[in-house]
Amino acid sequence: MLLLTMAPQDDTIMDTIGRDWHNDILFFLQYKLPKIVAVLLIIFLLQRVVLFFVKKMRSRADHQIGNFHRAAQLRTMASILRATSYGVLGFIAFLQILNIFDIPYQPILASAGIIGVGVGLGAQSIFKDMINGFFILVEDQYNVGEVVLLAGLKGTVEDLSLRRTTVRDGDGTLYIIPNSQIATVSNLSRDYAVATLQVSVDASANPDKVITLLSKVANEVRHDSAFKDIAIADPVILGVDKIEGRAVTYPVQIRVRANQRDGVLRELRRRIILAFEKEGIPLGNDPANMLILRAPNPTAPPAQQPFGG
Repeated sequence: MLLLTMAPQDDTIMDTIGRDWHNDILFFLQYKLPKIVAVLLIIFLLQRVVLFFVKKMRSRADHQIGNFHRAAQLRTMASILRATSYGVLGFIAFLQILNIFDIPYQPILASAGIIGVGVGLGAQSIFKDMINGFFILVEDQYNVGEVVLLAGLKGTVEDLSLRRTTVRDGDGTLYIIPNSQIATVSNLSRDYAVATLQVSVDASANPDKVITLLSKVANEVRHDSAFKDIAIADPVILGVDKIEGRAVTYPVQIRVRANQRDGVLRELRRRIILAFEKEGIPLGNDPANMLILRAPNPTAPPAQQPFGG
């Protein structure tokens, strides 16, 4: 009898739960889902607007043919705009969805502030990264696309944000450097570069003849049609810079545009080798690899010839 009396009550509870779920689903589909779709659609449209400006800035940077520094600034600002806008739009979408589901976000923000104090004690390096990154951007220390030396790593800046800098070296290795680890910045792409070649010549060569020949070869490279727009100043021959054993060093310097040293140095090396071979000027030897030959002792008996020789 007890089971018979409980069955109708159980059916009533299940009907009530099913009816409530049905009503909740209908309410969600009629009122909340359209709001969620509207929020996501607005965020998507704002994201597309941001991407439009980012692409315009990058396209404008690609057309800055004669102004490399300006192009690097535009690429950097495009990267910062993209990363920052994604974070801001995601945070706004999160708050709006909480509001749609009638979840009060004020306590969440308040608790996040309290938790942030504790997290900040264990994440001081992150705040240091962002502060240092802010000063890197404000002081224009380097930009995307420039060749730099950071934390002992040399390469081209591929990405820059408030927290980190991404650098790729000549071997293709990608380095991710926290901005707090950057104490000294060596920017190899700002304004101009100096192509310096240390020419080692044997001490038997006449220094005046060597300096004259080096000046002639360097000026030929300077005024060559392939390098006249790259080299921005006449070459400088500093004279005798160092003497190590029989190796005499003559530095040759040519001021060139940023990131254009390698091609000039390759051509300068090639022409110097040809010119020295033509003039009969011997190149210097590394003192560490010099072979010291002992003069024969005149009082020593002559070496015996082998039998039958």
